[in-house]
Amino acid sequence: MRKIRDFDSELKALAGKARQLKERRVRQLGELVAATGADALDADLFAGALLHAAAMKDAATKEGWRKAGAAFFRSKERKPAGGPAGQQSGALPLNGGAASA
Repeated sequence: MRKIRDFDSELKALAGKARQLKERRVRQLGELVAATGADALDADLFAGALLHAAAMKDAATKEGWRKAGAAFFRSKERKPAGGPAGQQSGALPLNGGAASA
């Protein structure tokens, strides 16, 4: 005779695992923000920069950002970009204003 499956306990276990994965992802994102120095930015500025990056359609700019991110993770010191000189092409200005044309 087959063993009866306890679907309720399986669902609870899956929900617990999903909650752990979500908490881990949020913690890792927070660690990434701190490691890059972005925790020093104003929350509105940071959110705007992320929204701009998510909406970016220019493949060349995204590739530049990807390369900079990959270099950041490969570096042992992991120094955050230090102001306008450390800004990648196409990055938002840190003064909170729109990029000048």
